[in-house]
Amino acid sequence: MTMAGLVSRSFDDADETRPFTDGKGRLDLLETDGAGVGRSVFEPGWKWSENVKPLAGTDSCRADHTGYVVSGRIKVVMDDGESTEFGPGDYMRVPPGHDAWVLGDEACVTLDWTGFADYAKPSG
Repeated sequence: MTMAGLVSRSFDDADETRPFTDGKGRLDLLETDGAGVGRSVFEPGWKWSENVKPLAGTDSCRADHTGYVVSGRIKVVMDDGESTEFGPGDYMRVPPGHDAWVLGDEACVTLDWTGFADYAKPSG
């Protein structure tokens, strides 16, 4: 059995950066042994249905998110109408089939361990 050593990576030197439309933020992705880990920066005015939907080509976000909100606030509305808000320090679990948008005038920064491998990747 091989044991992995310590790993230190910075999102400032991500393996890939995917910008959202209209300059409303970006996704910084680190590839790890387990899977991709992402840091999203959603700028004020960002809304999934306006700034990622054109890239994804789906009616609602199909990603399954498990993450943590570092700063800012975001509202998530599921396709069935269920909704909640997440803020700094919140763990978030958001299944596929939702829209989301930034609340207020502060960027919302999140970390996500499950939903960003194909997030904001142009379809087709």
